[in-house]
Amino acid sequence: MSELINNREYRQKALKEIILELHQGKSVQDVKAKFDKIAVGMDPSELSLIEQGLINEGLPVEEVQRLCDVHAAVFRDALEKNPELSVEHGHPAAIFIAENQAVQKLIDQEIRPILIELKQASDQAEKALALQLTEKINLLWDVDKHYRRKEDLIFPFLEKYEITGPPKVMWGVDDKIRNLLKEAKSLAVAYQSPIKEKLIAKTEETLVQVEEMIFKEEKIFLPMAMETLSEDEWYRALLDSDEIGYCLVEPQYGWKPYREDVKEGVINPLNENNTSGHVKFDTGFLSPQEIELIYRHLPVDITFVDKNGVVKFFSTTKDRIFPRTRTIIGRKVENCHPPASAHVVEKIVEDFKSGKKDDEDFWIKMGDKFVYIRYFAVRDREENFAGVLEVTQDIKPIQAITGEKRITD
Repeated sequence: MSELINNREYRQKALKEIILELHQGKSVQDVKAKFDKIAVGMDPSELSLIEQGLINEGLPVEEVQRLCDVHAAVFRDALEKNPELSVEHGHPAAIFIAENQAVQKLIDQEIRPILIELKQASDQAEKALALQLTEKINLLWDVDKHYRRKEDLIFPFLEKYEITGPPKVMWGVDDKIRNLLKEAKSLAVAYQSPIKEKLIAKTEETLVQVEEMIFKEEKIFLPMAMETLSEDEWYRALLDSDEIGYCLVEPQYGWKPYREDVKEGVINPLNENNTSGHVKFDTGFLSPQEIELIYRHLPVDITFVDKNGVVKFFSTTKDRIFPRTRTIIGRKVENCHPPASAHVVEKIVEDFKSGKKDDEDFWIKMGDKFVYIRYFAVRDREENFAGVLEVTQDIKPIQAITGEKRITD
């Protein structure tokens, strides 16, 4: 056993040196022979662990991302010799693999044949082929859901185990693929003969990157995740997968962890040791202080009236539009409005209770503000009426918004 451990430690040290040589400018061919000597028995997760170690030591994530494909090229031969990942039907990892197979099929059987035709097409046929290519790129954009499930549902668990670098690197490559897809689609939509070669090159670059990601997921990422995540954590990811959606395939259902007490929706992602004194929700946990601070910082004013018409809560935002005082807590809502408008409030509540309406909106000008007042019927999981939520906001600044401002700006 100690010999195995020593071999593994030696191999990881040597692999780390190889990766640093790549980052210092050596080519794949320069280090390939050195790598082949130590690659025997390499575990799929070792590359990710080495990258994590390098990031921990100060190598920028962007630098690792920049040479991500080079790393995969050096390791490819060794990783391809590893057996295919065996996963039960319905397991989230099995769904990822099925989606990758569907993506590869779309590329091989539908997109690349169009590119071959486009290369040889006459001017008259080019526009029709560009239109077909646009449709197929739209289909391929479904891979965004695949990447989002990976990023939003699996990465958080890896981060819990302090595996933070490889997810950041992979997320950056996912975004690169998203941008390539957008660029290829833009060229196809606005197709003109002079950009034919550019469209073909951009689409091919996109396909290569998508295929590289398939390889990285199935030979590096998913084996590492299978080694790291518990069955309960995979199940939590599965429960939230429908919220994001799937890529090109309908997933098989039915997989559950090997525990007799597993029932749909009972697994709680909270760390019970850290939630004392917190209010637990289906989607997380907050301390009472955090809840109050969140309400204070919302960009809207909120008032809640319970099913009996009693005012139970209002938020105290910095620039509240309609003043509220604590004396309204416990009052009947109709008593909080002038007699001239009380009957309107009663009618709204009655319509909500009866199920005739689910919401009602009003908008008024108040000085330099344009106030949007919305009322929502609050119902429980069984659709029983539980109260009314009033949400008020000055929407004048929103109406003035033009153009775009992205988070990357």
